Amino acid sequence: MRTAIEHPRGEREFSMRDADFRIIAKAIYDHAGIVIGDHKRELVYSRLARRLRELGLPDFKAYLERLEGGFGDAERNHLINALTTNHTNFFRESHHFDYVRDYLVPYWKRRAQGDGNRKIRIWSAGCSTGEEPYTLAMSIAEALDGLGGWDWKILATDIDTNVLNHCREGRYEREAVKAIPAQYRNKYFRTAARDEDHSAVSAALKSHLVFNRLNLHAAWPMKVKFDAIFCRNVTIYFDAESKRTLIQRFRGMMKEDACLFLGHSESLLGDSGHLKSVGRTIYAREGGVHDGA
Repeated sequence: MRTAIEHPRGEREFSMRDADFRIIAKAIYDHAGIVIGDHKRELVYSRLARRLRELGLPDFKAYLERLEGGFGDAERNHLINALTTNHTNFFRESHHFDYVRDYLVPYWKRRAQGDGNRKIRIWSAGCSTGEEPYTLAMSIAEALDGLGGWDWKILATDIDTNVLNHCREGRYEREAVKAIPAQYRNKYFRTAARDEDHSAVSAALKSHLVFNRLNLHAAWPMKVKFDAIFCRNVTIYFDAESKRTLIQRFRGMMKEDACLFLGHSESLLGDSGHLKSVGRTIYAREGGVHDGA
């Protein structure tokens, strides 16, 4: 009996066996920690079928031969780009940006009065097409309100090279930008050159962002610790052990007074990594200074 994927020739463009699906699921788990269950077979087929057409391959068996052959490293990047899901918008889960603007930035100002530290480093881990780090940048810029002498940067990383390129470009459809409050939109966006249907992030705002491809389940090259880490709606794709390890690694990259922001459907539960809740899906190091006030 054939599975839902294994149809008689003619009903499907490509043949995909159970064994093919299992190897693909294992490859993306081993490389990126992303769990793909049986219920996502149709998604895997539809997204990878486009790749098979691009390569001129006859079936998934041939694709796996490419994945495991000399082109394997490069092909795994295409595999990840095809199977990762990226959905975001400006000011998504706006309470996080309210917390940055109304609590963290004033805290950083008070801290600077004591120790003179005017350097801020934030990590947007899983930045997708850029709406999150650019919203962060707008929130910080507004809260600092033109104060000079501050050195602040946002590291924007993603495993998907396609969305990272979109983030780096900083160009968005006008309809998407309409969701941004007018005082931000008018100040930090411009009509894209030769394209009135798109708006582009201002060069001044973009200068505060650094873009890099990063696999959260591989080595992290960063040497600095961060004042805040955003990793929202990413761990929902990982199993419990991968999530626990990731949270522990994040804690190791946080300054003593840093905060970690997760997505609205995520929580630490038993994987706290010695972090405490200081707000809705906002966490700080136990024994740190933040109490959510």
